[in-house]
Amino acid sequence: MSERSIVVLSAGISQPSSTRLLADRLRDATVSELAARGITAQVETVELRDLAHAVVDMTLTGFASGDLARVIEKVEAADGIIAVTPIFTASYAGLFKSFVDILGKDALVGRPVLLGATGGTTRHSLTLDYALRPLFTYLRADVATTSVFAATDDWASDDEVNPLPARIRRAGRELAEMVADREPSAPTGLFDAVPSFDQLLGGA
Repeated sequence: MSERSIVVLSAGISQPSSTRLLADRLRDATVSELAARGITAQVETVELRDLAHAVVDMTLTGFASGDLARVIEKVEAADGIIAVTPIFTASYAGLFKSFVDILGKDALVGRPVLLGATGGTTRHSLTLDYALRPLFTYLRADVATTSVFAATDDWASDDEVNPLPARIRRAGRELAEMVADREPSAPTGLFDAVPSFDQLLGGA
């Protein structure tokens, strides 16, 4: 059985949060679809609120340390990413954007990404298409066609009349297909970019 790594980014502010709930549902759908393809998923879920101070520090200093450095390394080595943010004032959360801003400019190139968002009403749903998708397209990520928005009322609706569960399953299937079709990302280490002694000595 082959293996892939998935990083789930949840930018929910409260605990518990509907943003984390949607992130978990998208994760479960993706893992299930990968398993159906004979692929084991190693999943790491990141609550960005826990890294808020470190994100601000890196924005000011350009240097990441501790848990933030580890998370960035995981994101840059992931086979697939699930990114979910609450919608505030018709756009993604500031914490979410701040985290994206500190990633390397080529960190997401060609990387499969599934987008999700939560908000009080369906009026915010278009934010996925006019704010989130352009952001990740600019970063040259491979964004799944189906994105998922969950309004407050969606969590209380009957599954028979609520399109959310079906949309989650479809999005998870799309991300799983994208992840399965690409070669597994090679693990990266802290000193991978450091030349060997042979390289430094020119092979002498």
